[in-house]
Amino acid sequence: MNDEHTILNHYNLTNPCPTSWPAEKDDSDISEDEKTNALSRHYVRRSKSRYSALERHGSNRYRSLVPGSEKLPYGQENLVQKDESDPLGGSDSVVRILKQKGLPVEEDSRLIHSNASSKDLLQGLETLSRSIDSKSASLKVLVESNFERFVRAKTTIDNVYAQMRNQGAEPEPERTRGHSRIASRESRHFRNVSGHEPISPGRGMHKAPPSDKKKNALVKESEYGVQGIKAPLIEVAVKAEEIWGPALGGRERESSLKQILDSVESCQGIFRVSKAVTECIKRKDYNRLVEEYSKARKYAEEAREIAEKAYEDEQQLTDHYIHRIVITGRMWAEVEDRIENLKRDVWRRLTNIPMSPQSSMTQTDAEEHMPLISVLLELGVDDNPIWVWLLSRYDYLKNKITATYERSRVEIEILRRRVANADAPGPSVIGGHLKIPAGKDADEKSKKVDTPQVLELWDLIHESLNHLLSVKNGISGEVIEFWDKAQTFINGKVQKTLPIGIDGQSRKHHRLSTDGIRDLQNGVVELIGMLQEHVFSFFADPPIEDISLLYSPSPATPITPQSALSPYTHQDPRFRFDDNNPPPPSPKRGEAWEEFAFWPPYANSLGGVHYLEKLLTLLGSAASEMVAMRLVESGQSLTDKLKTMVTVARERSLRAASAAWSRDAEVFKYLEDWSRMSDHQHLTTLPARFSAFETTVLSGMQKILYIPEVANSRSEAATVVSPPPAKLVQVVRSQFVTSLYKMLSGMVENAESTTLLVSVNGLTAVEEPIISKKANNDNSGDSRNIRHLLTLSNLKLVQTETIPHLISQFENNFSITLTDESKQLRDALTQISDRLFLSYTKPTASRLSDIVHAGILTPDWVPTSSRPSEVRPYVYEALLLLVYTHTEVSTTTPGPLVNQVLSYLLEQMSEAFLDAFKQRDKYYLPALMQATLDMEFVAQTLSQYTTKKASEIQSQIYVVLDEKTTSEASKSLQGELPEMRI
Repeated sequence: MNDEHTILNHYNLTNPCPTSWPAEKDDSDISEDEKTNALSRHYVRRSKSRYSALERHGSNRYRSLVPGSEKLPYGQENLVQKDESDPLGGSDSVVRILKQKGLPVEEDSRLIHSNASSKDLLQGLETLSRSIDSKSASLKVLVESNFERFVRAKTTIDNVYAQMRNQGAEPEPERTRGHSRIASRESRHFRNVSGHEPISPGRGMHKAPPSDKKKNALVKESEYGVQGIKAPLIEVAVKAEEIWGPALGGRERESSLKQILDSVESCQGIFRVSKAVTECIKRKDYNRLVEEYSKARKYAEEAREIAEKAYEDEQQLTDHYIHRIVITGRMWAEVEDRIENLKRDVWRRLTNIPMSPQSSMTQTDAEEHMPLISVLLELGVDDNPIWVWLLSRYDYLKNKITATYERSRVEIEILRRRVANADAPGPSVIGGHLKIPAGKDADEKSKKVDTPQVLELWDLIHESLNHLLSVKNGISGEVIEFWDKAQTFINGKVQKTLPIGIDGQSRKHHRLSTDGIRDLQNGVVELIGMLQEHVFSFFADPPIEDISLLYSPSPATPITPQSALSPYTHQDPRFRFDDNNPPPPSPKRGEAWEEFAFWPPYANSLGGVHYLEKLLTLLGSAASEMVAMRLVESGQSLTDKLKTMVTVARERSLRAASAAWSRDAEVFKYLEDWSRMSDHQHLTTLPARFSAFETTVLSGMQKILYIPEVANSRSEAATVVSPPPAKLVQVVRSQFVTSLYKMLSGMVENAESTTLLVSVNGLTAVEEPIISKKANNDNSGDSRNIRHLLTLSNLKLVQTETIPHLISQFENNFSITLTDESKQLRDALTQISDRLFLSYTKPTASRLSDIVHAGILTPDWVPTSSRPSEVRPYVYEALLLLVYTHTEVSTTTPGPLVNQVLSYLLEQMSEAFLDAFKQRDKYYLPALMQATLDMEFVAQTLSQYTTKKASEIQSQIYVVLDEKTTSEASKSLQGELPEMRI
């Protein structure tokens, strides 16, 4: 390629294979001498330069170096000759011979001597050899005769070049070197390539100091000497243009401007259209925009018709029409460009309209897509804007469902791990939350049913599912709203109000195809299926292990902006953690909550039923609304999936709540602080708290099991919220009875123990019971007897009111009769009460027995006088003990328990009398009178507490006395009895 380029430049050719002889090569009328003389006369007055010695003489300056050589159009000579003699000596002009033979001039000697004989060719060879030898000899003579002149000229040129190149440069110190003949000879003929100065007469002398003429040096920095004059030349050119430009082109410009002005005046409407289109776009006045766009199309059609008519008639257009066509074309190009930009902007807005349920939108927001679709249809587009909008909504909802669920699930797991790795709350903390239902403030009940950490996790779970399933402000509502909008397009109701476009070209977009409708319906079914799968997985699967999603959040896309992906668009500090130190997995301790992703660790049953009721209501409402969409193509499979989702969520929620219920029932004994009820001083607050707790849990379990707010709301709910199976009802039934037994067991344990063994985090620890800090008196829970009496009183209330009320509530809530359980509970309560009663009275009864036995069996019990007049001291001691007991019972639990305790102690005291009297052998009249006196005194003193059993025992005592005395003593006693009565 480089060789070809070199050949073309050398021979002044434009084509390496020319097909014709250049015409300029035939212009040989003027001889070289005539041209030389003419140029000499023209340049006769030219002044000489200081380097004129280097120039050729004026008469020879323009003489060709090669005789007969041709000149280029710009005057430069070429080494190619226009004509030459025949190299074989046949003629003095090759061109003339070719012309005479009618051969093309570009042919060579091959054609001229095509018929030459061998002899002619040998003569030609000899002639060619002599010509070459003569030219070589002439060149040799020329070189030998002009060698010294050439050397001097070259030296001068080198010196001048060095001075111009080094002008203004810093002087260099002279360098000395040894004489070298060879070096001198070599440097005489060649320019030093290393940058040293060439040999000159001034070599070795110090250079002149730098001057301000460095700008004229032949270096790149000074633009090779042109820099100094470049700026003035530019200024002169600009000034000349300013002065002479208007004068030279004024008239032509005047005529041109006048024609343009006339065209502009006649095309005012065209100019206004472009501006009007721009203003309409800025104001978003799409109705006016369509009008202006139609005008622009009309102007463009008129210009096109003018051009086509002129072309058909083969007529030249006038300047007026030319200007009009140009102006119209420019206007139409601008309008088309703005319209295309508008279309792109409308497409972008149409595919990014935020989709929200109608309840949270104004009418304008809800119909924002309609003006955009109308504009696109009016302006005319290839794609169907209705279908594009529907597809963009589908993609938007699909991405939003996946992104929202995945991020919410990870955020829930992070908070769950933090709660699980924290210290488990102690019994006192749990008990403090379990007594909340007994309070009067309903707002405080929901705020304090559990620890702040657990409630925070519950709120996050509820917020996440609400964002997914809420019909009003969740993704589920957006899906339903999307299907409602799609149905309006499928039915063709909306299309009646949409424009058909210019020339009706948008009418084809008004109708959705059958395949498109089927695909749209399948897409909505897919969206509902995604919601169902995600919610089902959340309730059915165990907690996730992978939380890497929060390491690198997914970036937003034009189709799915970040605000649509998650309810938590900001970076919540709760979910910030070191990537190298993420929250550790939840510890495995065998707790029931470890298998539930939706249940916070250590959560109690109160908070559980409170939030699970909300979650299942939310879930059931969303499922029933989805079924009500009546997607025919979905078949029964979608309804079955939604029903399975609700059923599994209900079952898992019930089992999790039941496990927490059982744990809370065990901990409930710690709520006994022995504080009295304000209106019933013989009772503590424990029964009321337990009743409120059980009532709240039973109510929550009933709502979890039946989801009544959904089941009773609409007919479609029956297809997804089915009646609970018997096994789930049995779980609640079993857990309810178990909680009652655990509560009763805890009450007995609190009454009989001074310390309680509690299992915390798998370790056994000893803790003091929670007792009242009000006062340290006999009526506080510090006394074992007081605790027994209060527990007995509580058990009486539990047996007569609390348990019957709870059983009745259970039977009403779950439509089950607890006949067997009620009987078993009554028997258990009787046994527990009897055991506690014996536990309380046994020490007193033993003490009374000891006093009676010690008093009767002592040797000095028999009176020394024949007629005893007073009872023995042991009787007063025993009665005094009963007084103490009476005081303790009456001040602690005033009520029927006083009579029950004293009656029982009277029976035990009577049995002690009977046993002691049996141990004596004989009773003479004084001993018989003393025994009768002691017995009658006790019987009359405790007459109001006498029971049938006590009377029978007293009768047996008199029988024993009669058996161990004589008939005479017995008869004498009968005579003394009237006088012995007190």
